[in-house]
Amino acid sequence: QVQLVESGGGLVQAGGSLRLSCVASRIIFSVFAMGWYRQAPGKQRELVAAIGSGGNTNYADSVKGRFTISRDNAKNTVYLQMNSLKPEDTAVYYCNVYDSTWVRLSSWGQGTQVTVSS
Repeated sequence: QVQLVESGGGLVQAGGSLRLSCVASRIIFSVFAMGWYRQAPGKQRELVAAIGSGGNTNYADSVKGRFTISRDNAKNTVYLQMNSLKPEDTAVYYCNVYDSTWVRLSSWGQGTQVTVSS
């Protein structure tokens, strides 16, 4: 069973930055794609950013130019650097692991809360 542990969330003022981390265990991390999702109160979970095993990335339009996803295969960790944060970025952020056809390979973890004050 894959284990995912997210961290790095917190309370920040609008315009600030946070760096989220997600450590994966019990998988050969380097061969899988990773994604960051978020879920705001009353809304569906949405994909924020994804990174393939080769390092290719994709972003939601709402975060392009502000967020950067990266991975460190030696540490089994995927990061989400979030800059120029906005109140609408407030949500619980989750990571997950995917195969080459974007099939999710793990259940959702507890996530990490990001709150952006105006």
